[in-house]
Amino acid sequence: MTDTLSSALATTLLFCAALLANLLVKLWLASRQIRAVAGHRGAVPAEFASAITLASHQRAADYTVARLRFGLLELALAAAVLLGWTVLGGLDALNAALLELLGPRPLLQPLALLVAFTVINGAIDLPASLYQTFVIEQRFGFNKMTAALWLADFLKSTLLGVAIGVPLAALVLWLMQATGDWWWLWTWGLWMGFSLLMMVIYPMFIAPLFNKFQPLEDAALKERVTRLMARCGFAAQGLFVMDGSRRSAHANAYFTGFGRAKRVVFFDTLLNQLTPPEVEAVLAHELGHFRHRHVAKRIAGLFAFSGLGLALLGWLAQQSWFYAGLGVTPNLPAALGGAVPNHALALLLFLLAVPVFSFFLSPLMARLSRRHEFEADAFAAAQASAQDLSNALVKLYQDNASTLTPDPLYVRFYYSHPPASERIARMGARVQAA
Repeated sequence: MTDTLSSALATTLLFCAALLANLLVKLWLASRQIRAVAGHRGAVPAEFASAITLASHQRAADYTVARLRFGLLELALAAAVLLGWTVLGGLDALNAALLELLGPRPLLQPLALLVAFTVINGAIDLPASLYQTFVIEQRFGFNKMTAALWLADFLKSTLLGVAIGVPLAALVLWLMQATGDWWWLWTWGLWMGFSLLMMVIYPMFIAPLFNKFQPLEDAALKERVTRLMARCGFAAQGLFVMDGSRRSAHANAYFTGFGRAKRVVFFDTLLNQLTPPEVEAVLAHELGHFRHRHVAKRIAGLFAFSGLGLALLGWLAQQSWFYAGLGVTPNLPAALGGAVPNHALALLLFLLAVPVFSFFLSPLMARLSRRHEFEADAFAAAQASAQDLSNALVKLYQDNASTLTPDPLYVRFYYSHPPASERIARMGARVQAA
C-alpha cells in the first residue's frame, strides 16, 4: 500500500512538472514569435519587396500576432481544464456520478463516461472556436461562414460523431473487456482498419456533406494537370473543385482518399488566385509527397506509435498508481483490489496525459515534416517549374496572411512547413541553376 501511494505521488509530481514545463515552453515560444513578427512589421523583407506590399506584410503580422495572443489565453485555459480533469478530480467525479446513476454496468457506464467527457470538453472548447472564427478570422477578412452555415456544420458533425463515434467506442470498450491482457492488440487492429476505411469513405460520402465538389471544368487546366499526373505515374478517380470560399478565404489543394478512391481537390479560392502554370506547380508539389511515399510513411509511423501507445496503456491500465496519481479512484478488477473494471477511465487518462509528454517530441516531428516539404518542392521543380512554384508560394503566403518573419526557434519547434524565405530561396537557386 505504501509503495502504491509513493508511486501515485511520484506520478502526480511528474505529471504536474511536465505540464508546467509544457506550459512555460509554449508561452516562451509564443512570446518569441510575437516579438519577432511585431519587430519586423515595419518593413517587407528584401527578398519579397518586389512581390508583397507593405500593407499586405503588416496585415500578415497583425493576423499572426492576434492569433498568438489569443492562443496564450487558450494555453492557460487548456492547462487549467487539464488539471481540473485529472489531479483536481473532475474525471473521478464524473465517473462517480455516472456510476451512481447507471450502476457498474460493464459496457453502458464506461460508454456513457466517454460520451459525457466528449460533450463537456467540446462545450468548454466551443467559445474559443467561435471567437477564432467569428472575431479573429472575421476581422482579417478570412471568415466567410454565416451563423446558419456554422450551425449546420455543427449539427452535421455532431450527428456524424454519434453515428460513427459511439458504435466505434462501444466496440473498443467491448474488445478491452472481452479479449483479456491482449486487448490492446485487438484494439490496434481495429484502429488501423477503421483509419484505412475512413480514407476510402470520407472523400466519397462524408466530405460532400459539408462542401460541394464539382468536376474541374477548365479544359486547358484539366489537360495540363492530366499530363502532369501521367508524367508522374499518378492515377486519381477525378479532379474536383471544392467550394472552400463558402467558409474561408484561405486557399489550398490536396489529395484525399486511398487506393482507387484517391481524388485531386482544388479549393475554388486557389484557382481564382493562381495562374494555370502555378496551379500545376502546386499540384506537382502534392504529387511529390506521393512519389516520395511521405503519406505512406506518415501512416505507417502513426500506426507504429499508436501500437506502442496502446501497449503502454495495456500495462498502465493495471497499475493502481496510474489512476491515483492522476486524480482518479482506482477502479480495477477484484484480483487487483478493485471492483468493476472501467477501461474508459484508463483510456481517458491516457489521452489526457500523453500530449503533455509527447509535446517535447514536436521539434523532431516538425523537422521531419519540413524535410518532406523540401523534397516535394524539389520534385515539383523537376516536374513543373521552379519559378511557377516560387510565384505560387509567394501568392499563397500573401493571401493566407502568413508571416514572412517568424522566430527561428519557433519555426524549428512548430512549423510543419519551412518558412517562406527558406522555400523561396531554394526555388530561386534552382531557377538560377536552370
